[in-house]
Amino acid sequence: MITTEARDDVALAQLAHGKVNALDTELLGAWIAELDRLEQADSRAAVLTGTGRVFSAGVDLRRLLDGGREYVEALLPLLGEALFKTFTFPKPLVAAVNGHAIAGGCLLACACDYRVMAAGTGRIGTPELSVGVPFPTVAMEILRLVLAPHRLQAVVYRGLTCAPDDALASGFVDELAESDALLDRAVEVAAHLGSLPPASFALTKRAIRQPGRDRVARYTRSIDEEVLAAWLSPAVQDAVRAYVERTLRK
Repeated sequence: MITTEARDDVALAQLAHGKVNALDTELLGAWIAELDRLEQADSRAAVLTGTGRVFSAGVDLRRLLDGGREYVEALLPLLGEALFKTFTFPKPLVAAVNGHAIAGGCLLACACDYRVMAAGTGRIGTPELSVGVPFPTVAMEILRLVLAPHRLQAVVYRGLTCAPDDALASGFVDELAESDALLDRAVEVAAHLGSLPPASFALTKRAIRQPGRDRVARYTRSIDEEVLAAWLSPAVQDAVRAYVERTLRK
């Protein structure tokens, strides 16, 4: 599900869960546990990547529809916790976006400190509203950090996904690399960040992300209760089902 290997002082974590690394309760739980382990490990930094041509295709929508209320009530808190722990992880964390990073997969990458994406045909973006679901609070704070303010609404409302060049221009990623050089470049960036004094890096990261953390702490209870109610509503369930029929079953 998640394999980790050492590259000197950098831990390389790889999602390996089904065909598209879909975010379900099992993978989210495994990533939360892996972040806890990495925080206590000797590695100075970490890289997160996917497998094949997919970083992560986001939430498993078929499982969402099939699992009913009980599954949605388990999934959403885990999704929020996984994104928040990624966003607040104190060590340097670099995403090596090896291919498609869609919806929750995009958010997971954007929660990292730096994103290197493979040049090619992969796409990255947040089509949540096109699917029909609203964003949890932490997801919006992640996007607020990485996207230019004047582009945030357009990107979110239109549910855009971007090819690598456009992803670089929009802020979804920080640089591009050839596929065969992707991991080496991501490890190189992580090693550089990991060479900085750990306390200085952690404090600087906290200062950059503190406004987002404060808004999450302030609004999560009220907004995310409404988000959960929306995900469970017949209208949203129908919209998700229509999206699955329109796109995933072609």
